[in-house]
Amino acid sequence: MAEFLYRLGAAAARRAKTVLAAWIGVLVVAGGAFMLFGGTLATGFSIPDTPTTQVTNHLQEKLPQASGGSGSVVVSTEDGSAFTDAQKQDISALITEAADIDGVETVVDPFSTEADRAAQAQQLQSGQAQVDAGRTQIEQGRAQLEDGQAQLDAARQQAEAAGAPAEMLAQLDAQQATLDASRAELDAKSAELEAGAAQAEQGAALLDAAAEIRTVSEDGSAAVVNVVFSETQMEVEQETKDAIVAAFEDEPVDGVQVDFSSEVSAGVPSILGVGEVVGLVVAAVVLVVMLGTFIGAGLPLVTALIGVGVGAAGALAFSGVVEMASVTPILGVMLGLAVGIDYALFIVNRHRRQLKAGYALEESIALANGTSGNAVVFAGTTVFIALLALNITGIPFLGLMGTVGAACVAIAVLVATTLTPALLKLAGRKILSRKERAAAEKDHGASASAGKPESIPVKQMSTLRAVLTVVLSIAGLLVIAIPSLDLRTNLPDGSSEAHDSSQYRAYETVSQKFGEGQNGSLLVVADLPGNPTEEESAAAQAEIAQKLFDQDDVVAVAPVGSSEDRTVTAFQVIPAEGPTSESTEELVHTLRDLSPLETENGDVELGVAGTASGNIDISEKLSQALPIYLGVVVGLSLLILILVFRSIFVPVIATLGFILSYFAAIGGVVAIYQWGWLAGVFGVETPGPVLNFLPTILVGILFGLAMDYMLFLGTGMREAYVHGSPARVAVMQGFRNGRSVVTAAAIIMVSVFGGFIFSHSTMIRPIGFALAFGVLVDAFVVRMLLIPALMHLAGDKAWWLPKWLDKILPDVDVEGASLERRHPHAEDQPASDNVEAHARS
Repeated sequence: MAEFLYRLGAAAARRAKTVLAAWIGVLVVAGGAFMLFGGTLATGFSIPDTPTTQVTNHLQEKLPQASGGSGSVVVSTEDGSAFTDAQKQDISALITEAADIDGVETVVDPFSTEADRAAQAQQLQSGQAQVDAGRTQIEQGRAQLEDGQAQLDAARQQAEAAGAPAEMLAQLDAQQATLDASRAELDAKSAELEAGAAQAEQGAALLDAAAEIRTVSEDGSAAVVNVVFSETQMEVEQETKDAIVAAFEDEPVDGVQVDFSSEVSAGVPSILGVGEVVGLVVAAVVLVVMLGTFIGAGLPLVTALIGVGVGAAGALAFSGVVEMASVTPILGVMLGLAVGIDYALFIVNRHRRQLKAGYALEESIALANGTSGNAVVFAGTTVFIALLALNITGIPFLGLMGTVGAACVAIAVLVATTLTPALLKLAGRKILSRKERAAAEKDHGASASAGKPESIPVKQMSTLRAVLTVVLSIAGLLVIAIPSLDLRTNLPDGSSEAHDSSQYRAYETVSQKFGEGQNGSLLVVADLPGNPTEEESAAAQAEIAQKLFDQDDVVAVAPVGSSEDRTVTAFQVIPAEGPTSESTEELVHTLRDLSPLETENGDVELGVAGTASGNIDISEKLSQALPIYLGVVVGLSLLILILVFRSIFVPVIATLGFILSYFAAIGGVVAIYQWGWLAGVFGVETPGPVLNFLPTILVGILFGLAMDYMLFLGTGMREAYVHGSPARVAVMQGFRNGRSVVTAAAIIMVSVFGGFIFSHSTMIRPIGFALAFGVLVDAFVVRMLLIPALMHLAGDKAWWLPKWLDKILPDVDVEGASLERRHPHAEDQPASDNVEAHARS
């Protein structure tokens, strides 16, 4: 690989303008593909075969009108007074207009709904009054019949005692028949009345259970317009959502504030914002300080931006044929920028060092590409494999994130090893500052070994210092990791949005005026046994609704509808708290545990769906997949590091260090985004559960980056040890030779990731923090403090490897040392001839 990269670097340098034009062409093609084939990004997430998706699919078959996604438009008066009749009419007109939008199944008018409910309540009340009056009349009739029967019995007794003639007895029998007929008629009326009373009681019970489901607040100052889409929540087109927003905003109603729930207004987050630009500026400052020239600093930024452009546009081009979440290309941008800058920096730094040592321009470019470029390829491969391995979780949207991230990393490696040499050739010796160029010309006769890590004697670390470093580092990381024990995951809801956003205002208005639970209603689906009649279905509906209403943390229950064959009935269930609360999560499981539900007509199967339920299922599925993926990554880490370092001790401590870094990063996320520590600093206005796929995606990314730093520091230690330095001295030599570039690379990574901490997207912010904090901890605590200290304490044993394993392991020359031996620096041969000769060989 090193020899191939050497030749590739030489060829790219010779044809620098062609290579640059080729990459610009690739960027244009990727952009064109995005423009032609790009589709709509999803703002939600789904996983097949979860309980929620199974219920949703069942509803699509049996009750399609209840299976579509939903959202809310919250209207409220600006002065807090009740809506006027004119305002109600104007809002109703907007609702009628919105109902005609393609992709919208129905838009519920809150004022009509409340009027209908009031009329229904009045009708039930009137019906109950009629039932009571009827019962009174029936009781009076029964009393009259009893009196008549008593009189008739007395008359018959007297007649029989007096020996009355047959004609008189016949008259008495006729009177008895009349009484019996009246009694039968009264019994029939009583049965009919009781049947009506039973229906009235069922209706009253349902109305009572649904009492807290209001569409207009009690004070009349706010109303919720429920929008039901034709497609499921994940399949709703962004154009449909935008059309709804436009329908209510283009013709504003005087004195009325309109806000939209996150299901309606949550759009696709922008790829780059102010925070991200600030992160790039900080990275540029670090590059200028380290490299000393604006040309040197600009080169890694240019290569990274071109790579990111190709990766992001290429990924977005596939959004028309695959279901892609909006956060997926942004994750690719984050990774592409960070590794793209760092990988180019490693090659540029090596090239600069060689130029200062007297290497000719093209000779140095080829050698830097073959040595540091080889390390870049190896490091990039570890990140690539770790991200691609996200597909083993069996979670489609997470696997796609990993695939896109891996593709962006692969592009960053390709750009670093092809475009970087070309740009280095175009930059010429201006990659060095004037002072450096003058010094290099003065010292033209310096030894070629100066291009390698310097071998200035170093003082080894003291054992006491090593022990203290190990103890303090591990203790500190464990303390930071403590909050990870309290990790709760979910997808963000409207409460976690910025307080000046429409989503947050809609969420808060609903919480204050209608109850927090109405922000996360559940859809409970009941499968009735047999072939129920209308009466049996109505009775079962009332019975099931009452049993659901009797559960803890259920505020209200209302029937949504029944299938044509009456075998499936759906209910809207309002929990006591919001969609991401622990009580709602427990309620979902409680409702599912009720199945099969015993009723008078047999056992009823229950299922739970809805956005809140779906997010809970996704979080649980991700939690189940995390240990498996973490185990795969840890095993991969051990194998790669044993291969590179030919040691058992080093891979073990490096992998354990990664685990400490990972849980420390999770601990930091929980403390800030879930507990609310330093919330003001990080713009966390409403703490809540951690983004559910963050812990899993963090494993792959942080592992890859941790291995990068381990390779660039550890290989220097290994090289010094192999060349004869005592083990403890080799540790400090490798550390000193690699610390500057690793420090700069880590600061750049932290800056790039840190720029996303202040993104306007609630999903992006914790990802940016987790990656920035994880890199910070891993680079500066684990790799630059803990690992050197542990290796010092181990001494020569750090490099022990069983002989049988040493024989079967291939020789992985990460730093390209064998390449340097094959292509020694030739001071007397013209650089161009030297490189061309090697390229032809």
